[in-house]
Amino acid sequence: MNTTQSLTWFKSSYSGTEGGDCVEVSLDWFSNNYSGPEGGNCVELALTPNTVHLRDSKAPAGPTLQLTSTAWANFLAHTPA
Repeated sequence: MNTTQSLTWFKSSYSGTEGGDCVEVSLDWFSNNYSGPEGGNCVELALTPNTVHLRDSKAPAGPTLQLTSTAWANFLAHTPA
């Protein structure tokens, strides 16, 4: 896997809206080895212990999709190789 050089930081859902002591976490996004360096139609992933995060490599600040590990495994089981 080719690791990207950028981390995406965001406030944890455990942080309150009034400021103060906040927890920030980061996702380490990567793309598949088959993705070329010129971009194109690529999906990037970020893995956490319980969740797989997906995003469009052309729109890294855009929406993301979060799947449980079980949902991701079910998706892969039904995806052609």
